[in-house]
Amino acid sequence: MDPETGKNIKGESLFSEDAAMDWRGRPCKTDKHGGMRAAALVLGLQAFEIMAIAGVGNNLITYVFNEMHFPLSKSANIVTNFVGTIFLLSLLGGFLSDSYLGSFWTMVIFGFVELSGFILLSVQAHLPQLRPLQCNMVSEQCEPAKGFKAIIFFVALYLVALGSGCVKPNIISHGADQFRKEDPKQSKKLSTYFNAAYFAFCVGELIALTVLVWVQTRSGMDVGFGLSAAAMALGLMSLITGTLIYRNKPPHGSIFTPIAQVLVAAFSKRKQVCPSNSDLMFHGSQINVVNNRVFTINNAANPRHAEKFRFLDKACIKIQDGSQTKESPWRLCTVAQVEQVKIILSVIPIFACTIIFNTILAQLQTFSVQQGSAMDTQLTKSFKIPPASLQSIPYIILIFVVPLYEGVFVPLARKFTGNDSGISPLHRIGVGLFFATFSMVSAALVENKRRNSAMNSKEILSIFWIAPQFLIFGLSEMFTAVGLIEFFYTQSLSGMQAFLTAMTYCSYSFGFYLSSLLVSLVNKITSNSSGGGWLSDNDLNKDRLDLFYWLLAALSIINFFNYLFCSRWYSYNPSLSSTPPHDSYEEELGHHSSSKHVSDDNIIIP
Repeated sequence: MDPETGKNIKGESLFSEDAAMDWRGRPCKTDKHGGMRAAALVLGLQAFEIMAIAGVGNNLITYVFNEMHFPLSKSANIVTNFVGTIFLLSLLGGFLSDSYLGSFWTMVIFGFVELSGFILLSVQAHLPQLRPLQCNMVSEQCEPAKGFKAIIFFVALYLVALGSGCVKPNIISHGADQFRKEDPKQSKKLSTYFNAAYFAFCVGELIALTVLVWVQTRSGMDVGFGLSAAAMALGLMSLITGTLIYRNKPPHGSIFTPIAQVLVAAFSKRKQVCPSNSDLMFHGSQINVVNNRVFTINNAANPRHAEKFRFLDKACIKIQDGSQTKESPWRLCTVAQVEQVKIILSVIPIFACTIIFNTILAQLQTFSVQQGSAMDTQLTKSFKIPPASLQSIPYIILIFVVPLYEGVFVPLARKFTGNDSGISPLHRIGVGLFFATFSMVSAALVENKRRNSAMNSKEILSIFWIAPQFLIFGLSEMFTAVGLIEFFYTQSLSGMQAFLTAMTYCSYSFGFYLSSLLVSLVNKITSNSSGGGWLSDNDLNKDRLDLFYWLLAALSIINFFNYLFCSRWYSYNPSLSSTPPHDSYEEELGHHSSSKHVSDDNIIIP
């Protein structure tokens, strides 16, 4: 092997990633497959899918409350549980993609499942016999949807959740798969792609929160849901258009079996002692000797050994008892398998620190919409602003900010940091978590002012008073959401990109579920014999939403300091970063004797 080029005597690269295939299962050609052209078609699905799901989700509480007649707190929980389920099911989508179907076919199959859910929602919203009788929820005692009507609603809603959950992580990972991380030029384009993906997300959200929400308010929810179905159909067309030029990563079989093997093997060998020379004494280490010096190859398939979770290293210790008996995969694992498990365990604390962030997002899609409904929405004599459309304010700003961030800040920061992304994904996440706190501070101050004005002076504030809380959170999301996705994708091993990307969406799920739990707990703890809790009434003037927002602000700042600790504890695996091939191996000097050699099974023999 040539240590300067990383090639063997035949000139073949030892650092190439798993071969990508075209739609017929043949090896991809660099000049024909992948690149930004293919990624752009995937981003078409990103924009249209988020447009469709946001058109339903961001105004869903109004439909559930006014049309399906569920109480306000239950309506908020229905919405948060729906959104939470979407993101929880992203784990299923990531698993099916990496293990069996591949990202392209996972998106196609579940894209049509999502489309069928949108169609069923629009049909129910259009036919009065499939909904409860018209009733004013504020002034009357209305009967909520029951029986067949409720079944249709929840079946449609969770068809959308199943489809969207399985599609979302694969959009990001399939688009990123169009670039070769081992190529320095391609790795810079990969960073650009993540920012472009968020830009497509902003465009889709903006159209949903302006055009689709306005149509829902003016022409009815049935027309609005129908437009969501049309948007999803356009997204699928964009995806399918690029079939011939995609780089497709083949599935690797069940990703859980190797993880289980590591845990079982580590437990069974728990009494073994790890060798002091940990980098070189394990089964499956990729070792080469050149000119009496030892080189350890580190790439996406064979990552550099990490010192954390040393107890797992015992899973790849080969027992030297003199026998030639081959150990079972459940007793002896490779270094790559062990490092795979270590990576998953290492990123969990980072993942957990974004849950509170997404709990705040849940409030902006539920209570903040109802907050806007209790304010003056009149813009002109003939036009009222739909409360859900206030969520479009940050996306209007971000459509201009994201290109500036990519075109100005990233190149400038890259000169100082040497990082392809300008600043590291962990730094980007931290900035977003810090500013998210101020979104809830703004929301609490405005809600207190709105409530006092309505109760004392009978004055109704303009809906634009709640714009700052959406704007602040939108800017913080640009940092946190993109940073988290880039962090998980670049730190994942080959064959696990979709699943680990799905973990970022799982954070949304836990955030929305935590929101539902907090609402229930707050109501239970703050209720007394003289009345209900902070959020137990259908009238915000009687509730104490401002105090709930202060609680979230306190939780957010505590979470930020916890993140600082977790991010300092985490260390990047350099073998998984986007670096040129000649930097992807490490020369071990000095303490390695020339008397050592490599056996056929890659175990160093003294």
